Amino acid sequence: MTQRTLLRLAWQSILKNKMRTLLTMLGIVIGVGAVIVMVAVGQGAQAQIEAQISSLGTNLIIVLPGSIAQGGVSQGAATFNRLSIQDAEKLKREGTTFAAVSPVVSTRLVVIGPQGNWRTSINGVSTDYFTIRDWTVTSGAIFVDADVTSGRKIAVIGATVAKQLFPGQDATGAQIQIGHVPFTVLGVLVAKGQNAGGQDQDDVILMPYTTAQTRLSGNVRIGQILVSTFTPGDIPAAQNEITSIMREAHRLGDGADDDFTVRNQTEIAKAATSTTSVMSGLLAAIASVSLIVGGIGIMNIMLVSVTERTREIGIRMAIGARGSDVLTQFLVESIVISILGGIVGLFAGYGGAMALAHFTGWNTVVPPSAVLMAVGFSGAVGVFFGYYPARKAAALNPIEALRYE
Repeated sequence: MTQRTLLRLAWQSILKNKMRTLLTMLGIVIGVGAVIVMVAVGQGAQAQIEAQISSLGTNLIIVLPGSIAQGGVSQGAATFNRLSIQDAEKLKREGTTFAAVSPVVSTRLVVIGPQGNWRTSINGVSTDYFTIRDWTVTSGAIFVDADVTSGRKIAVIGATVAKQLFPGQDATGAQIQIGHVPFTVLGVLVAKGQNAGGQDQDDVILMPYTTAQTRLSGNVRIGQILVSTFTPGDIPAAQNEITSIMREAHRLGDGADDDFTVRNQTEIAKAATSTTSVMSGLLAAIASVSLIVGGIGIMNIMLVSVTERTREIGIRMAIGARGSDVLTQFLVESIVISILGGIVGLFAGYGGAMALAHFTGWNTVVPPSAVLMAVGFSGAVGVFFGYYPARKAAALNPIEALRYE
């Protein structure tokens, strides 16, 4: 028989028992839908974590103070601070793999506005900081190099600070007081939300580092230096370059340990995405169990169908049909049922993922690979679980089949 004839006969057999076909497909529909939803949840979590890490900075490298040992006991990270503005300037001047460099002068003070007061983080930075953090403003503007050089008393405030001090108002151009120093609000930053550690990135005020150091902190040493590279592939070379420049700046001998620490976000990103990838795979594997259950349902129904159609099989074989034709016919029926169930399950999975995102607020992403995997696996289930009933039908003796009542 031709393939077209086989498909037509399979389709006629499926339509002949509509309710049984629908019940048979139900297991595949649930299985494919469950796989799509579980993968969407896992991929959504992975995408959200990657976005949070990305919000920390573009190809970010952080230079932090080093550690010191007292009495043979290390006092831990950032206990020996020799970082200075001059270090950041030297990195900016001599670095060849750096896209941007910014010192960060950090303090925490009470800010007084027209609608109240709020304790927040104050970061003195250079104009490169906005490039490194990929941060823009919703209103107003960011400060420029001339503002840094002159040490102007201006500030760009985060969305959380703006909400607390200027509820329902545009803060641009308004006056605030930080400590005992008056500042003009130059702009309001775009909201970034929480970072991977759960900290509110919008609860911050940015100003020229010269202003922060002279007017607010009074410290010669700075908390950290942020460096970004042109591409992620430049990060290892950039770390080596930072180490070389910093050791030269601090006049460290060949045998001396680094008095600073260089870190990047790559390992954090790898660990976080690796964890979510494992979770996605685990969820998909659990959901795939229902596909196997659906396949067993197909096999049972096809075995029943073989029993019911024994006489029909005998007649076809008696008029010239070969065993391979009978095997192919039943196998095609099984595959068609599985693929139809897979397609319906695909739409059900998409709908379930959208509903889950709507009612729970979770981020869900359905990758094309999950669609191909789910539908392809459903077809494979049809072949695997349909082969035995098809083989049993093909092995029937035509004479015995014709006598079957």
